[in-house]
Amino acid sequence: MNDAEARLIANALCEIRLIMSAYIGSSVEAPTDVRFAAHLAYALHNEALALAAGTGFDVNSALNKVAAIDGILGTDDGRRLAGLWSAGSKINSQV
Repeated sequence: MNDAEARLIANALCEIRLIMSAYIGSSVEAPTDVRFAAHLAYALHNEALALAAGTGFDVNSALNKVAAIDGILGTDDGRRLAGLWSAGSKINSQV
């Protein structure tokens, strides 16, 4: 992936975070998958901003943020998604 591609995807994630901000929180009434997507975009928006700026971020810290979504939503989706990654590897084809 080149820098322009990374910036495009990063900016899209930041836009998704803004669009879905109404679905953030533990008491929002919306389908769980919608709430998870909102929390995922929120959890990773700083990392997306770092990519858009051409800098990196700590993958393990980002994965911890993703896993922490489960504590808010009472799901295991964050841990499942974070578990598909290991530092420096590509996402598992099971997603």
